[in-house]
Amino acid sequence: MKHERLVKKAQKGNDKAFLLLFQQYEADIYRMAYVYVKNKEDALDLVQEVAYQSFKNISTLKKPEYFKTWLMKITINYALSLINRNKKVIPLHADFEVPAGTEDEDIALTISLNKLIDTLKEDEKSVILLKYYDDRTLKEISEILDIPLGTAKSVLYRALGTLRQQLKEEAGIYGSSY
Repeated sequence: MKHERLVKKAQKGNDKAFLLLFQQYEADIYRMAYVYVKNKEDALDLVQEVAYQSFKNISTLKKPEYFKTWLMKITINYALSLINRNKKVIPLHADFEVPAGTEDEDIALTISLNKLIDTLKEDEKSVILLKYYDDRTLKEISEILDIPLGTAKSVLYRALGTLRQQLKEEAGIYGSSY
C-alpha cells in the first residue's frame, strides 16, 4: 500500500518519492540490463536512461502496483535498442573484452549459460531472463513484453527446448556430465 502511495506522489511531481521508488529497484534494473548488454558501463548507462525515462514518463503509468513491471519493460526496451545500435558498430579491439561476473559464480558455467542464452531469439531470451533471472510469473512476463499469456508460454517452452537441445549437443561435444 505504501508503495502505491509513493507512486501516486511521484506522479504528482514529488521527486523524493520517485527517488525512493527507483532506489528500491535500481539493483534489479542493473542486473536485467547487465544480462542483456554484458558489460558494466553499458548496464550503468541503461540504469541512468531508465531513471530518466521513467521519471519523465511516470505520469503515463496507469496502475501504480505495476511500477516494477513498468521499469523492467523500459529496461528491456532500451537494452534491446542499445544492442541493435551496437550491432552496427564494429569493435576495433574485441580481444580486450574480459568476461564479467561476480567472484562467487562458477565462471565456466556462467560463460556456458550466457553463450547458450545468446543463441536464442530476442523474444525467447527476454522470456527466459524474466522467468529465471528476475523470477517473474508468465502473466507478468506477458504484461512486460506486451504479448498474450499463451504466447509467453509457448515462447518459454520453445526456448527451453532449444536450450535443452544445445546443452545435449555441448555435452556430446565435450563428453561432460551436464
